[in-house]
Amino acid sequence: MDALHIDRLSKRFGDVQALKDMSFSVHPGEIYGFVGSNGAGKSTTMRIALGVLEADSGEVRLGNTLMNDSLRRRIGYMPEERGLYAKEKIADQLKFLGQLHGMTAAAAQNNANHLLERLGLADRAEDKLETLSLGNQQRVQLAASLIHTPDLLILDEPFSGLDPVAVNVMSDMLVDRANAGVPVVFSSHQLDLVQRLCDRVGIVTKGQMKAEGTVDELRSRGPIVYDIHTPARNWYPAGTRLVEEHDRGVVLEFNSPEQD
Repeated sequence: MDALHIDRLSKRFGDVQALKDMSFSVHPGEIYGFVGSNGAGKSTTMRIALGVLEADSGEVRLGNTLMNDSLRRRIGYMPEERGLYAKEKIADQLKFLGQLHGMTAAAAQNNANHLLERLGLADRAEDKLETLSLGNQQRVQLAASLIHTPDLLILDEPFSGLDPVAVNVMSDMLVDRANAGVPVVFSSHQLDLVQRLCDRVGIVTKGQMKAEGTVDELRSRGPIVYDIHTPARNWYPAGTRLVEEHDRGVVLEFNSPEQD
């Protein structure tokens, strides 16, 4: 397996500087957490790595080789906007996606069966995607990113909206791939998961990498920052800052001067 290298990426959309000299690396067998508020540049970075967007400057490498279409076929990608076919059978979709990656029908079917078993969905293989809960649909989306046994995993908010059981299932799958030597990078707002799963973390603000290191290293550099998820609205205790507002409530940020 080769490391992913993001090297001095910059990207502008009109007057908005989405990325500015973004740089980091994800090594084989490492789980890397990509953390930042909405609009910080996480998804833009991932889309440039995948060739969906073109950077204004900078480069993406896998090992020592500039990213190209051939290398991108080795990537497993889980987008934030889930994109499978609602009215198609789950197993058929996974088999089809495997064949798009160059697998034989038999190999794709075998991988699909294995992944659905691991994800607790073997008994739903012949069901249409739309009949599954949103959490189970997300498990299928993970299976789609793994169907071709990729050499690099890039996951955009993979844990968003999952119940605790589904979070544990997905976490186990990511750890399993990292233990097999695959570099894994995922973005998330859920700092408890980032702390639990990630070997290293990159904190992104306004398109720039502001801090990077292990969780312990980042804690030692300054105040601890907590995210508070609450359904309460228009109630912001002293010392907090509104980070995000969505249908289920708000996310507040709280700075603590204490370090432990």
